[in-house]
Amino acid sequence: MVDVGDKAPTQRECIARGAVRMSAATLAEIAEGRVAKGDTLAVARIAGVQAAKRTHEWIPLAHPLPLDAVEVELLPNPAGPSVEIEARVRAHARTGVEMEALVAVTAAGLTVYDMCKAIDRGMTLEAVRLVRKSGGKSGEWRRSGEGAGGS
Repeated sequence: MVDVGDKAPTQRECIARGAVRMSAATLAEIAEGRVAKGDTLAVARIAGVQAAKRTHEWIPLAHPLPLDAVEVELLPNPAGPSVEIEARVRAHARTGVEMEALVAVTAAGLTVYDMCKAIDRGMTLEAVRLVRKSGGKSGEWRRSGEGAGGS
């Protein structure tokens, strides 16, 4: 791990996004609450939050961080057809929360896949990416072409 002991804690926030592409029929099953395993979006949201809190267990050189907030939003997108995922993570810490936001999106997406694989094995988890980060020595960073707000 990188030694961050001499760094001053600052307020840090990261937003990450991704999507699970699927058939229109699968998206309809999710939207109508007909997936056999239960409420796909609610379970995936909880999985994303839980994964963000345990990122240091997934990523070998990540620091365990006391997170102030984790928000995971999942929105059905009929135009995809997909479930769009956004995670926003905040902490007052010595290192950033990029990995926590990316892990939250990934875990939420994998949970959607797990809950729906019996009806659509062709789903793909796509475009997991950092959208914005703030705080720390490097300050603000934004991915061009993406809004900083909700999905």
